[in-house]
Amino acid sequence: MKAVVPLMLLLGAGGFFLPPPAQGQVQIRVAEPGRTVYSELHDGLQEGTPAADTVLAIMRSTAPAPLWRRARAALSGEGEWNDGLLALTRLAQLHNRAYADSAARLRSRIEAGRVRGPPARDPADLIGPLDAILLERRRALVGDGKLLRDLLAKVPTRQYGLGEAWVMGRLAGASDSLQARFLASEDTELRVRYLTLLSFSSDSSAIPLLARIYAAPDSFGVPPRYGSRASDALLWIGTPGSIQALLEARDKARARGSYADPSLQRGGYDFLANDSSAVISRTGKWLTTWVEELSSRSSPASPSRP
Repeated sequence: MKAVVPLMLLLGAGGFFLPPPAQGQVQIRVAEPGRTVYSELHDGLQEGTPAADTVLAIMRSTAPAPLWRRARAALSGEGEWNDGLLALTRLAQLHNRAYADSAARLRSRIEAGRVRGPPARDPADLIGPLDAILLERRRALVGDGKLLRDLLAKVPTRQYGLGEAWVMGRLAGASDSLQARFLASEDTELRVRYLTLLSFSSDSSAIPLLARIYAAPDSFGVPPRYGSRASDALLWIGTPGSIQALLEARDKARARGSYADPSLQRGGYDFLANDSSAVISRTGKWLTTWVEELSSRSSPASPSRP
């Protein structure tokens, strides 16, 4: 039986908005029935490859000590950096009290500038996963409802980072709350923040709203350059329904010229062409191929809310 690996890796810290995935947020999903492969840590990750096998091996681990050693090895330069980040994310899912304490100590040392990473690596990149470890431990103590209220209160103040965003995407009721706040907000920045936070959730109830946003971001007061956040969210949900919705939304966007502004072009290609190319990099296949493959498989029900 294939292991299920719903995973989001957190790198760096947010700016005016949380950074787009390629710059800060890395999400990975491998071998989950009924959903696409998804990786922003690899280019076109494929199931059955050594890279995918490494992801699965780390995410199958239930022993916190080896995971912590792997993370420390990455920080010292003796191990693979990305494997260390995977290990910290897995630790967050385990809710281990002792390693939450270790994570808190390491985080404090990094913030104080007392930790050095290997060449070309910034120890501050570990802040997100370490925050996730601490927050998931707190979640186990106070429950989803209390933690969700606390995290939502931070959004208007910008006092949150990728650790908070990752955990929020796993909380029961988070998607409904974020959708409601997105629709109610009259502030452009807040709308984009809520939309970005939705891209951390696998809740399929958001598919209709996300598809409408991607097709016509301006009708929701979202600057077109941030329409890709809706595409990211639909890809992360990764079900046949979300992929089909993304395909149809892309056709509608092209027909109405939602992304026709020349300033949105990159590398000689328009916004939608670049967004389509990103799908190959993140999932390894075209959307149409995924729709055919997922529809032909015996897929389970849509993912439940975490």
